[in-house]
Amino acid sequence: MSCQNKNQLADNQAQVKVARVVSGQSLEVLGMAEQPNLISQVRLIGVDAPDLRQRPWGEAAKEQLEDLTGNAEQPVILEFDLEAKDKIGRTLAYVWKDKVLLNEELVKQGNALFVGRSPNHKYNQRLERAQQWARLMGQGIWNPEKPMRLTPAEFRRQNL
Repeated sequence: MSCQNKNQLADNQAQVKVARVVSGQSLEVLGMAEQPNLISQVRLIGVDAPDLRQRPWGEAAKEQLEDLTGNAEQPVILEFDLEAKDKIGRTLAYVWKDKVLLNEELVKQGNALFVGRSPNHKYNQRLERAQQWARLMGQGIWNPEKPMRLTPAEFRRQNL
């Protein structure tokens, strides 16, 4: 007897429910492990969203991710690349909902930077194009009226 998932997912995917959006680049999800009520931390691959203290961009990124994931009843698909965890133990994933790559949407709307991190580079080209588009259109952090001055990494280094 084997358990077959209703929507036949590939080996490198998992269907989960979003318990909470932590920031513009991380989620807490239910249903990753054998225990369906265990909360797992997920970090979006290829995305560096502004810190929540980086106003107004951090909040905007978090709100967009909340909008994209929708209510907790609707599952999202996590797709994994070569490296499964980051150095603090979060699961690294591309997040899909209704055939939309949420990592890409965040970058395209100017709510996050694309940052390639080897060896996870399956969608680097898509993310790079999304960033070029956001920059050209002056979206979010690229808005010429009020651009974000520090990258999220620089901000975190200065505000530990």
